[in-house]
Formats: sequence, structure tokens, C-alpha cells
Amino acid sequence: MNFPDDVPVLTDGTVTLRAHRADDVPALLEQATDPLMVAWTTVPVPSTEETSRQFATEVIPAGWRADEAWAFAVEAVDGAGVPRFCGTVELRNEGDRRAEIAYAAHPWARGRGSILRALNLLLDWGFEHKQLETVIWWANDGNWASRKVAWRLGFSFDGTLRSWLPQRGELLDAWVGVLLSTDERAPRHPWLEVPRIAGQNVVLRAHESRDAARIREAGVDPRARHWLALPDPYTLEVAEAYIASRHEGHARGTALSWVAADPVTDALLANIALMDIKAGDDAEIGYWTHPEARGRGVMTETCRLVVRHAFIPEEDGGLGLQRLRIEASEGNAASRHVIEANGFVETGRHRQSSRLGDGTWVDSITYDLLASEYSAPDGQPAR
Repeated sequence: MNFPDDVPVLTDGTVTLRAHRADDVPALLEQATDPLMVAWTTVPVPSTEETSRQFATEVIPAGWRADEAWAFAVEAVDGAGVPRFCGTVELRNEGDRRAEIAYAAHPWARGRGSILRALNLLLDWGFEHKQLETVIWWANDGNWASRKVAWRLGFSFDGTLRSWLPQRGELLDAWVGVLLSTDERAPRHPWLEVPRIAGQNVVLRAHESRDAARIREAGVDPRARHWLALPDPYTLEVAEAYIASRHEGHARGTALSWVAADPVTDALLANIALMDIKAGDDAEIGYWTHPEARGRGVMTETCRLVVRHAFIPEEDGGLGLQRLRIEASEGNAASRHVIEANGFVETGRHRQSSRLGDGTWVDSITYDLLASEYSAPDGQPAR
């Protein structure tokens, strides 16, 4: 093929896909030296004007000529009507009607939806004009921005492969998913966002990396270790992995987790989660409290706020669930007080189902609460 003349121009009226040009080099260099690009991609470190020029004028044209990689520059106009370089999207030919998708956004374009539009154009072109049947997506484990784009495009999420993606001499854990030509171009399940909920004495918010130290403090507390079978030793790395697992539940649409924070200092006081969420049906509540917050009613209020959010209809910003489940070890009086103070009804026991920190097994007391019997503390029903 003749580059750039034979590279098609694709547009949806808002973004345009075109061949890369030499005048893209300054923007490509800005993109390649951006910290997020350095962290999540294989751009050269350090990137220079020469490496960016080589990418635009040698690497990309060679991919087109060999029919091995079909890379497009993404362009959109800014508020003044001036065309701006937004990034690169690419299909890498794997043969047998298969390709790998790749994408990178210029910092200016992030949060504007330009790359998502560009990828839809790219996939339309690939499925129709290259007769692709399967497109695979890879990302480094932890690259939530890339994963969310793939989710929006309708890619499956098929798990994590250990030590799979090479990056500057290392093999990193990889996420993988697939989109078929026959698949609907839409998310396969909800991606739950954590709403900020303000109470009188706590504020519920999403977990952040800075919470790891407080989580570790709770994880080494003797009382917590008595009632919960926690990792030993409970290191800062364990706490960081715990935070990452909260994000995973949100991305899968199966869990929603909050930090209960001090309204003044924003320090973590407790953790609460809705787990095993079945949309429109039910979920289970789980929680723990930092030792500094015990005896102050923090968890009782936190649980009340989460229960209300769970029962508020979806159209009003809640989850619209019909039923909540919760259980506590038989001898855990503090946890059972929180449950009963929030109106849950005891339904029975699971024998020898709760493993304590010392390895022994005790009975769990089970409770549930129905939306039809729930009333908020102000007397107004949630639905």
C-alpha cells in the first residue's frame, strides 16, 4: 500500500481517524512523556523528539505496508474550532481474522470521550473492511482507565494472566478480554460508581491509596483478628491489595464498598460493603471498624446510610434492591447490636460457618431486611 494516501479517513462528525503526519511529532512527544503513558505502556524511556518522529514516520508506515498494524491518528476540534491531536488507536493483525486493539490518549483528550468514539470507528472499520471476527484487548493489571474503555466497548473481561505482558525488561500481570464481530457494542454488566454519602458523624466515600495505613492498623488489631480470619502478617502490601480488590468488585458490578471517614479529618474510621449484589434483587452487607472508632456509634450510622442507599430506587440514585442479608458470629455482641439497631430480622443460624482468627469455627446468626418493611429514620420509606 501507499502510505499515507491509502490510509482511509474515518469520521463520525466529531472525531476523525487519519494517517499520522510529521507535524504530529510534538503532540506524540507530549503524549509519550506523560507519566500515565510511561507507567502503563511500552513507550521508550526517555522518549525524545527523535523517537516520536521515528514512530510517526517509520514504525507506523511500516505496519501499514506490511499489513501487520493499522494505526490511526485521532483528531478532534477544540472549543475554538482548532483541530487537536487526541492520540493513537490501532488494530494489530494477528492473522486468521483476528486482531489486537491498542489505544493511547493525549493528555488533552482524556475525559472528553474522543478515544471511545475513535475506537468505535476503528472497530466498525476492522469488522467490515478487514473481515475481523475476534478482537482481543490486553492491559497491565491495574490500568483501570483502559479497562473501563474496554468495558464500554463491550469487551468481555476474562481474567488475569500472571507475568504475561513485557514492559522494559519485566513481565507484568495482564488483564485480557475479547470482542466478537457479533457482540453488542455495549457494557455487559454495570460498573458501579461509589457515591459520596454524608451522614451526621461520618462521610462515606471511595477507597483511596492513602487509606492503606489505616487499613493495616485495623488488620493488626487483636479484637479484629479474633473475629476475622485475616492474613498474617497483615502488611501494608496486604492493605493495598485489599483496596485493589474493592475496585475489582465495582468493575464487575458485584460489590460496592465505602470508607466511613471522619467528616473533619477524612481519616478512615470503618469499612462497609454491599457484596454479591444481584441487580434488582438482593445483596449481603459486610463491615469492620477501626479500633479508634469503636463505641462511638460509627458503624451503626454507617450501616444505616448504606441500607438506605441500597433500598432507594435506581431512578432516584440508589440500587433499588428488594432485600439485604447480613450475618455475625454468635458471640460478636457488638456486630449484632449494629445489625439489630438497623432493623434487621433474625432468620436463623448457619452452623459452624464462621472461622475465627484462631482457626476455630463458630455458628453464624443470620438476618435479613426487606425493602417493603424498611422505613428511613425520618419516617419516610425508601421506596
